[in-house]
Amino acid sequence: MVHFYYQNSKLWVEEVALQRICEEVGTPVYVYSQRTLQENYGMLEEAFEEIPHAICYALKANANLQILRLLADLGAGADAASVGELQLAIRAGIKPEKIVFGGVGKRDDEITFALKKGVRTLNVESEQELQVINQIATKLGKQAPVNLRVNPDIDSNTHPYIATGLKDNKFGIDSSQAVTVAKLARSLPGIDLQGLHCHIGSQIVETSPFVKAIQSLLKLYSDLRKEKINLKMINIGGGLGVDYHQVIEEPLPPQEIGNVTPPISAAEFASSLLPLLKQFPCEIILEPGRFVTANAGALITQVLYTKQTPNKKFVIVDTGMNDLLRPSLYYAYHRIVPLSKREPVNWQKVDVVGPICESGDFLAKDRWLPEVQRGDYLAVLSAGAYGYAMASNYNGRLRAPEVLVNGNQFRIIRQRETIEQLLVK
Repeated sequence: MVHFYYQNSKLWVEEVALQRICEEVGTPVYVYSQRTLQENYGMLEEAFEEIPHAICYALKANANLQILRLLADLGAGADAASVGELQLAIRAGIKPEKIVFGGVGKRDDEITFALKKGVRTLNVESEQELQVINQIATKLGKQAPVNLRVNPDIDSNTHPYIATGLKDNKFGIDSSQAVTVAKLARSLPGIDLQGLHCHIGSQIVETSPFVKAIQSLLKLYSDLRKEKINLKMINIGGGLGVDYHQVIEEPLPPQEIGNVTPPISAAEFASSLLPLLKQFPCEIILEPGRFVTANAGALITQVLYTKQTPNKKFVIVDTGMNDLLRPSLYYAYHRIVPLSKREPVNWQKVDVVGPICESGDFLAKDRWLPEVQRGDYLAVLSAGAYGYAMASNYNGRLRAPEVLVNGNQFRIIRQRETIEQLLVK
Protein backbone atom coordinates (compact mmCIF):
# COMPACT_ATOMS: atom_id res chain seq x y z
CA MET A 1 0.00 0.00 0.00
CA VAL A 2 1.16 3.53 -0.82
CA HIS A 3 0.52 5.93 2.04
CA PHE A 4 -0.24 9.05 0.00
CA TYR A 5 -3.96 9.84 -0.04
CA TYR A 6 -6.58 12.60 0.01
CA GLN A 7 -8.50 13.45 3.15
CA ASN A 8 -10.94 16.35 3.18
CA SER A 9 -9.57 17.44 -0.22
CA LYS A 10 -6.01 17.70 1.15
CA LEU A 11 -3.13 15.40 0.20
CA TRP A 12 -1.60 13.53 3.13
CA VAL A 13 1.29 11.16 3.61
CA GLU A 14 0.68 8.77 6.49
CA GLU A 15 -0.74 11.09 9.18
CA VAL A 16 0.91 14.30 7.99
CA ALA A 17 -0.66 16.87 5.66
CA LEU A 18 1.85 17.70 2.93
CA GLN A 19 0.84 21.35 3.15
CA ARG A 20 2.36 21.41 6.64
CA ILE A 21 5.71 20.18 5.32
CA CYS A 22 5.65 22.83 2.59
CA GLU A 23 5.00 25.58 5.12
CA GLU A 24 7.73 24.44 7.51
CA VAL A 25 10.42 23.24 5.08
CA GLY A 26 9.62 25.09 1.84
CA THR A 27 9.70 23.83 -1.74
CA PRO A 28 10.90 22.06 -3.70
CA VAL A 29 11.18 19.17 -1.23
CA TYR A 30 11.37 15.40 -1.46
CA VAL A 31 9.04 13.62 0.97
CA TYR A 32 9.21 9.89 1.78
CA SER A 33 6.83 7.59 3.63
CA GLN A 34 8.65 5.31 6.07
CA ARG A 35 5.66 2.97 6.24
CA THR A 36 5.62 2.53 2.46
CA LEU A 37 9.36 1.81 2.38
CA GLN A 38 8.99 -0.85 5.07
CA GLU A 39 5.97 -2.45 3.42
CA ASN A 40 7.54 -2.53 -0.04
CA TYR A 41 10.62 -4.26 1.34
CA GLY A 42 8.43 -6.63 3.33
CA MET A 43 6.43 -7.62 0.24
CA LEU A 44 9.59 -8.88 -1.45
CA GLU A 45 10.74 -10.75 1.65
CA GLU A 46 7.37 -12.46 1.95
CA ALA A 47 7.15 -13.24 -1.77
CA PHE A 48 10.44 -15.18 -1.73
CA GLU A 49 10.23 -16.72 1.73
CA GLU A 50 9.95 -20.25 0.26
CA ILE A 51 13.58 -20.27 -0.90
CA PRO A 52 16.96 -19.29 0.60
CA HIS A 53 17.44 -15.73 -0.51
CA ALA A 54 19.00 -12.36 0.28
CA ILE A 55 17.79 -8.91 -0.73
CA CYS A 56 20.60 -6.52 -1.64
CA TYR A 57 18.97 -3.10 -2.07
CA ALA A 58 20.30 -1.17 -5.09
CA LEU A 59 21.67 2.11 -3.75
CA LYS A 60 21.54 3.71 -7.19
CA ALA A 61 17.79 4.23 -6.73
CA ASN A 62 18.03 6.28 -3.54
CA ALA A 63 21.10 6.43 -1.32
CA ASN A 64 19.92 8.73 1.46
CA LEU A 65 21.76 7.56 4.56
CA GLN A 66 18.65 7.52 6.76
CA ILE A 67 16.73 5.43 4.24
CA LEU A 68 19.67 3.04 4.04
CA ARG A 69 19.69 2.73 7.82
CA LEU A 70 15.97 2.00 7.79
CA LEU A 71 16.49 -0.78 5.25
CA ALA A 72 19.53 -2.10 7.12
CA ASP A 73 17.35 -2.45 10.22
CA LEU A 74 14.97 -4.58 8.13
CA GLY A 75 17.85 -6.90 7.22
CA ALA A 76 18.70 -5.60 3.76
CA GLY A 77 22.06 -6.04 2.16
CA ALA A 78 23.28 -3.68 -0.54
CA ASP A 79 24.04 -3.58 -4.24
CA ALA A 80 26.72 -0.91 -4.70
CA ALA A 81 28.03 0.39 -8.03
CA SER A 82 30.89 2.61 -6.85
CA VAL A 83 33.22 3.13 -3.93
CA GLY A 84 30.95 5.97 -2.83
CA GLU A 85 27.96 3.65 -2.62
CA LEU A 86 30.09 1.06 -0.85
CA GLN A 87 31.02 3.58 1.82
CA LEU A 88 27.42 4.79 2.16
CA ALA A 89 26.20 1.23 2.70
CA ILE A 90 28.85 0.55 5.32
CA ARG A 91 28.17 3.89 7.04
CA ALA A 92 24.47 2.94 7.18
CA GLY A 93 25.32 -0.20 9.12
CA ILE A 94 25.20 -2.77 6.33
CA LYS A 95 27.98 -5.26 6.89
CA PRO A 96 30.43 -5.71 3.98
CA GLU A 97 29.62 -9.41 3.80
CA LYS A 98 26.06 -8.42 2.82
CA ILE A 99 27.20 -6.10 -0.01
CA VAL A 100 27.56 -7.06 -3.66
CA PHE A 101 29.77 -4.74 -5.71
CA GLY A 102 28.73 -4.24 -9.33
CA GLY A 103 29.30 -1.80 -12.14
CA VAL A 104 30.70 -2.14 -15.64
CA GLY A 105 33.63 0.24 -15.01
CA LYS A 106 35.24 -0.55 -11.65
CA ARG A 107 38.48 1.36 -11.07
CA ASP A 108 41.48 -0.45 -9.56
CA ASP A 109 41.19 1.55 -6.34
CA GLU A 110 37.51 0.62 -6.04
CA ILE A 111 38.30 -3.08 -6.48
CA THR A 112 41.05 -2.77 -3.88
CA PHE A 113 38.72 -1.04 -1.42
CA ALA A 114 36.01 -3.67 -1.92
CA LEU A 115 38.42 -6.55 -1.37
CA LYS A 116 39.98 -4.98 1.71
CA LYS A 117 36.54 -4.39 3.21
CA GLY A 118 35.50 -7.97 2.50
CA VAL A 119 32.39 -7.53 0.34
CA ARG A 120 30.27 -10.58 -0.35
CA THR A 121 30.91 -10.67 -4.10
CA LEU A 122 32.06 -8.63 -7.04
CA ASN A 123 29.90 -8.90 -10.16
CA VAL A 124 32.37 -9.34 -13.02
CA GLU A 125 31.43 -7.82 -16.38
CA SER A 126 34.22 -9.01 -18.69
CA GLU A 127 37.18 -11.35 -19.04
CA GLN A 128 39.61 -8.45 -18.78
CA GLU A 129 38.00 -7.25 -15.56
CA LEU A 130 38.32 -10.79 -14.18
CA GLN A 131 42.05 -10.71 -14.91
CA VAL A 132 42.43 -7.31 -13.24
CA ILE A 133 40.58 -8.47 -10.12
CA ASN A 134 42.79 -11.56 -10.01
CA GLN A 135 45.94 -9.44 -10.16
CA ILE A 136 44.75 -7.07 -7.42
CA ALA A 137 43.55 -9.90 -5.18
CA THR A 138 46.81 -11.80 -5.59
CA LYS A 139 48.83 -8.72 -4.58
CA LEU A 140 46.63 -8.38 -1.50
CA GLY A 141 47.06 -12.05 -0.64
CA LYS A 142 43.33 -12.64 -1.04
CA GLN A 143 40.90 -14.62 -3.14
CA ALA A 144 38.24 -12.36 -4.63
CA PRO A 145 34.69 -13.75 -4.40
CA VAL A 146 33.09 -13.12 -7.78
CA ASN A 147 29.88 -13.70 -9.70
CA LEU A 148 29.99 -13.66 -13.48
CA ARG A 149 27.44 -11.23 -14.89
CA VAL A 150 25.88 -12.86 -17.93
CA ASN A 151 24.25 -10.98 -20.79
CA PRO A 152 21.50 -13.31 -22.06
CA ASP A 153 20.38 -11.12 -24.98
CA ILE A 154 16.83 -10.75 -23.71
CA ASP A 155 14.57 -7.81 -24.50
CA SER A 156 13.09 -6.50 -21.25
CA ASN A 157 10.54 -4.33 -23.12
CA THR A 158 11.53 -1.21 -21.24
CA HIS A 159 13.04 2.15 -22.20
CA PRO A 160 16.23 1.53 -24.23
CA TYR A 161 18.31 3.63 -21.82
CA ILE A 162 17.54 1.25 -18.95
CA ALA A 163 17.58 -2.03 -20.89
CA THR A 164 20.74 -3.89 -19.88
CA GLY A 165 20.34 -7.47 -21.13
CA LEU A 166 20.70 -7.13 -24.91
CA LYS A 167 23.82 -7.93 -26.92
CA ASP A 168 24.11 -4.30 -27.95
CA ASN A 169 24.27 -3.21 -24.29
CA LYS A 170 27.60 -2.64 -22.53
CA PHE A 171 26.79 -4.96 -19.65
CA GLY A 172 27.89 -8.47 -18.85
CA ILE A 173 29.59 -11.42 -20.52
CA ASP A 174 27.92 -12.80 -23.61
CA SER A 175 26.17 -16.04 -22.67
CA SER A 176 28.01 -17.88 -25.44
CA GLN A 177 31.33 -17.01 -23.76
CA ALA A 178 30.27 -17.60 -20.15
CA VAL A 179 31.47 -21.20 -19.81
CA THR A 180 34.91 -20.28 -21.16
CA VAL A 181 35.21 -17.33 -18.76
CA ALA A 182 34.00 -19.48 -15.85
CA LYS A 183 36.68 -22.08 -16.59
CA LEU A 184 39.25 -19.28 -16.67
CA ALA A 185 37.96 -17.97 -13.33
CA ARG A 186 38.38 -21.42 -11.79
CA SER A 187 42.01 -21.49 -12.89
CA LEU A 188 43.01 -18.10 -11.48
CA PRO A 189 44.63 -18.16 -8.00
CA GLY A 190 43.11 -14.85 -6.89
CA ILE A 191 39.54 -15.73 -7.87
CA ASP A 192 36.85 -17.62 -5.97
CA LEU A 193 33.97 -18.15 -8.40
CA GLN A 194 30.82 -17.97 -6.30
CA GLY A 195 27.97 -17.74 -8.79
CA LEU A 196 26.22 -16.12 -11.71
CA HIS A 197 24.58 -12.73 -12.01
CA CYS A 198 22.03 -11.40 -14.48
CA HIS A 199 20.28 -8.02 -14.58
CA ILE A 200 18.31 -7.37 -17.77
CA GLY A 201 16.93 -3.89 -17.13
CA SER A 202 14.79 -1.63 -15.02
CA GLN A 203 11.05 -0.83 -14.80
CA ILE A 204 10.06 -4.20 -16.24
CA VAL A 205 6.30 -4.62 -15.90
CA GLU A 206 5.72 -8.18 -17.13
CA THR A 207 6.98 -11.63 -16.11
CA SER A 208 8.10 -12.94 -19.50
CA PRO A 209 11.57 -11.26 -19.66
CA PHE A 210 12.40 -12.44 -16.13
CA VAL A 211 11.33 -16.01 -16.92
CA LYS A 212 13.48 -16.05 -20.05
CA ALA A 213 16.47 -14.73 -18.10
CA ILE A 214 16.16 -17.38 -15.40
CA GLN A 215 15.76 -20.11 -18.03
CA SER A 216 18.98 -18.88 -19.62
CA LEU A 217 20.75 -19.01 -16.25
CA LEU A 218 19.45 -22.54 -15.61
CA LYS A 219 20.94 -23.76 -18.87
CA LEU A 220 24.27 -22.11 -18.09
CA TYR A 221 24.21 -23.52 -14.56
CA SER A 222 23.71 -27.01 -16.02
CA ASP A 223 26.56 -26.52 -18.48
CA LEU A 224 28.86 -25.44 -15.67
CA ARG A 225 27.93 -28.46 -13.57
CA LYS A 226 29.05 -30.64 -16.46
CA GLU A 227 32.44 -28.89 -16.19
CA LYS A 228 32.43 -29.69 -12.45
CA ILE A 229 32.03 -26.01 -11.59
CA ASN A 230 29.73 -25.80 -8.57
CA LEU A 231 28.18 -22.50 -7.58
CA LYS A 232 26.98 -21.12 -4.25
CA MET A 233 24.57 -18.42 -5.43
CA ILE A 234 22.52 -17.09 -8.32
CA ASN A 235 21.99 -13.32 -8.45
CA ILE A 236 18.90 -12.47 -10.53
CA GLY A 237 19.41 -8.69 -10.27
CA GLY A 238 16.53 -6.26 -9.99
CA GLY A 239 14.26 -4.50 -12.45
CA LEU A 240 10.77 -5.12 -11.06
CA GLY A 241 8.65 -2.18 -12.19
CA VAL A 242 6.19 -0.02 -10.29
CA ASP A 243 2.87 1.67 -11.09
CA TYR A 244 3.54 5.31 -11.97
CA HIS A 245 -0.10 6.01 -12.89
CA GLN A 246 -2.53 4.61 -10.34
CA VAL A 247 -0.17 5.23 -7.43
CA ILE A 248 -2.92 6.72 -5.26
CA GLU A 249 -6.60 5.81 -5.09
CA GLU A 250 -7.61 9.12 -6.67
CA PRO A 251 -9.03 8.37 -10.14
CA LEU A 252 -6.95 9.23 -13.18
CA PRO A 253 -8.08 12.13 -15.36
CA PRO A 254 -10.88 10.92 -17.64
CA GLN A 255 -8.64 11.50 -20.65
CA GLU A 256 -6.05 8.96 -19.35
CA ILE A 257 -8.35 6.13 -18.28
CA GLY A 258 -7.82 2.96 -20.28
CA ASN A 259 -4.32 3.85 -21.47
CA VAL A 260 -2.42 2.17 -18.65
CA THR A 261 -1.32 -1.44 -18.13
CA PRO A 262 -0.54 -2.06 -14.45
CA PRO A 263 2.78 -3.76 -13.66
CA ILE A 264 3.07 -7.15 -12.02
CA SER A 265 3.04 -7.29 -8.22
CA ALA A 266 5.80 -8.71 -6.04
CA ALA A 267 3.67 -11.81 -5.47
CA GLU A 268 3.09 -12.31 -9.22
CA PHE A 269 6.78 -11.73 -9.88
CA ALA A 270 7.76 -14.38 -7.35
CA SER A 271 5.13 -16.93 -8.34
CA SER A 272 6.31 -16.84 -11.95
CA LEU A 273 9.96 -17.35 -10.97
CA LEU A 274 9.84 -19.68 -7.97
CA PRO A 275 9.30 -22.89 -9.97
CA LEU A 276 12.48 -22.09 -11.86
CA LEU A 277 14.48 -20.73 -8.93
CA LYS A 278 13.76 -23.84 -6.86
CA GLN A 279 15.80 -25.80 -9.40
CA PHE A 280 18.95 -24.02 -8.24
CA PRO A 281 20.34 -25.81 -5.15
CA CYS A 282 21.81 -22.56 -3.85
CA GLU A 283 20.94 -19.13 -2.48
CA ILE A 284 19.15 -16.58 -4.66
CA ILE A 285 20.16 -12.91 -4.52
CA LEU A 286 17.82 -10.08 -5.53
CA GLU A 287 18.84 -6.46 -6.20
CA PRO A 288 15.64 -4.35 -6.03
CA GLY A 289 15.85 -0.57 -5.99
CA ARG A 290 12.94 1.19 -7.67
CA PHE A 291 10.39 -1.28 -6.26
CA VAL A 292 11.40 -0.39 -2.70
CA THR A 293 11.61 3.39 -2.92
CA ALA A 294 9.81 4.82 -5.99
CA ASN A 295 6.22 4.95 -4.74
CA ALA A 296 7.39 5.79 -1.23
CA GLY A 297 8.43 9.28 -2.31
CA ALA A 298 7.07 12.46 -3.87
CA LEU A 299 8.63 15.71 -5.02
CA ILE A 300 6.56 18.67 -3.81
CA THR A 301 6.72 21.88 -5.81
CA GLN A 302 4.99 25.26 -5.91
CA VAL A 303 3.42 26.92 -8.93
CA LEU A 304 5.27 30.14 -9.79
CA TYR A 305 3.29 31.18 -12.85
CA THR A 306 0.73 30.00 -15.39
CA LYS A 307 1.25 31.08 -18.95
CA GLN A 308 -1.17 30.81 -21.86
CA THR A 309 0.27 30.98 -25.37
CA PRO A 310 -1.57 30.62 -28.67
CA ASN A 311 -0.54 26.95 -28.79
CA LYS A 312 -0.63 25.69 -25.22
CA LYS A 313 -0.73 26.45 -21.52
CA PHE A 314 2.34 26.22 -19.31
CA VAL A 315 2.40 25.66 -15.57
CA ILE A 316 5.79 26.95 -14.38
CA VAL A 317 6.94 25.48 -11.07
CA ASP A 318 9.93 25.90 -8.77
CA THR A 319 11.47 22.51 -9.54
CA GLY A 320 12.73 21.04 -12.77
CA MET A 321 15.20 18.72 -14.43
CA ASN A 322 17.80 19.73 -11.86
CA ASP A 323 15.75 17.97 -9.15
CA LEU A 324 13.96 15.29 -11.19
CA LEU A 325 15.72 14.41 -14.44
CA ARG A 326 13.68 11.35 -15.43
CA PRO A 327 10.97 13.11 -17.51
CA SER A 328 13.57 15.02 -19.53
CA LEU A 329 15.93 12.06 -19.88
CA TYR A 330 13.48 9.21 -20.56
CA TYR A 331 10.18 11.00 -21.16
CA ALA A 332 9.25 9.19 -17.95
CA TYR A 333 5.70 9.58 -16.67
CA HIS A 334 5.14 10.83 -13.11
CA ARG A 335 1.60 11.45 -11.97
CA ILE A 336 1.14 15.05 -10.78
CA VAL A 337 -1.67 16.01 -8.41
CA PRO A 338 -2.53 19.15 -6.41
CA LEU A 339 -2.07 19.22 -2.66
CA SER A 340 -5.51 20.85 -2.38
CA LYS A 341 -8.45 19.80 -4.57
CA ARG A 342 -11.02 22.28 -5.82
CA GLU A 343 -14.58 21.39 -6.79
CA PRO A 344 -15.81 21.24 -9.43
CA VAL A 345 -12.71 20.12 -11.30
CA ASN A 346 -11.82 22.17 -14.36
CA TRP A 347 -9.49 19.93 -16.37
CA GLN A 348 -6.87 21.68 -18.48
CA LYS A 349 -4.26 20.30 -20.84
CA VAL A 350 -0.88 21.76 -19.83
CA ASP A 351 2.88 21.39 -19.88
CA VAL A 352 4.35 21.39 -16.37
CA VAL A 353 7.78 22.97 -16.73
CA GLY A 354 10.60 24.11 -14.50
CA PRO A 355 12.88 27.15 -14.23
CA ILE A 356 15.89 25.70 -16.08
CA CYS A 357 17.10 27.40 -19.27
CA GLU A 358 16.31 24.51 -21.60
CA SER A 359 13.17 23.56 -23.49
CA GLY A 360 13.85 20.00 -22.32
CA ASP A 361 13.15 21.07 -18.74
CA PHE A 362 9.71 19.62 -18.08
CA LEU A 363 7.92 17.34 -15.64
CA ALA A 364 4.95 16.61 -17.91
CA LYS A 365 3.87 17.43 -21.45
CA ASP A 366 0.28 17.66 -22.68
CA ARG A 367 -0.95 16.49 -19.29
CA TRP A 368 -4.53 16.88 -18.09
CA LEU A 369 -4.49 18.55 -14.66
CA PRO A 370 -7.07 20.35 -12.56
CA GLU A 371 -6.77 24.10 -13.09
CA VAL A 372 -4.02 25.53 -10.89
CA GLN A 373 -3.10 29.03 -9.78
CA ARG A 374 0.05 30.84 -8.76
CA GLY A 375 1.04 29.71 -5.26
CA ASP A 376 -0.62 26.28 -5.45
CA TYR A 377 1.39 23.24 -4.45
CA LEU A 378 1.72 20.14 -6.63
CA ALA A 379 2.96 16.66 -5.78
CA VAL A 380 5.04 14.81 -8.36
CA LEU A 381 4.38 11.24 -7.26
CA SER A 382 6.55 8.12 -7.43
CA ALA A 383 9.71 10.21 -7.16
CA GLY A 384 11.41 8.13 -4.48
CA ALA A 385 13.72 6.36 -6.94
CA TYR A 386 16.15 8.02 -9.34
CA GLY A 387 14.97 11.41 -8.13
CA TYR A 388 17.37 13.01 -5.68
CA ALA A 389 19.92 10.38 -6.73
CA MET A 390 20.16 12.01 -10.19
CA ALA A 391 19.79 15.64 -9.07
CA SER A 392 22.33 18.32 -9.99
CA ASN A 393 23.26 21.96 -9.49
CA TYR A 394 22.49 22.84 -13.09
CA ASN A 395 21.87 26.60 -13.51
CA GLY A 396 23.28 27.06 -10.02
CA ARG A 397 20.15 25.59 -8.45
CA LEU A 398 20.40 24.22 -4.93
CA ARG A 399 19.50 20.61 -4.26
CA ALA A 400 16.20 20.11 -2.46
CA PRO A 401 15.90 18.84 1.11
CA GLU A 402 14.61 15.37 1.90
CA VAL A 403 11.98 14.64 4.54
CA LEU A 404 11.00 11.28 6.07
CA VAL A 405 7.48 10.88 7.47
CA ASN A 406 6.76 8.32 10.17
CA GLY A 407 3.15 8.31 11.35
CA ASN A 408 2.23 11.82 12.48
CA GLN A 409 5.85 12.98 12.68
CA PHE A 410 8.35 14.08 10.07
CA ARG A 411 12.03 14.95 10.11
CA ILE A 412 14.48 16.40 7.65
CA ILE A 413 16.92 13.67 6.61
CA ARG A 414 18.93 15.91 4.29
CA GLN A 415 19.01 19.67 4.63
CA ARG A 416 18.40 21.97 1.69
CA GLU A 417 21.71 22.80 0.06
CA THR A 418 23.00 26.31 0.76
CA ILE A 419 24.72 28.87 -1.42
CA GLU A 420 27.79 28.51 0.80
CA GLN A 421 27.95 24.78 0.04
CA LEU A 422 27.59 25.46 -3.65
CA LEU A 423 30.38 28.04 -3.67
CA VAL A 424 32.98 25.79 -2.00
CA LYS A 425 32.54 22.90 -4.43
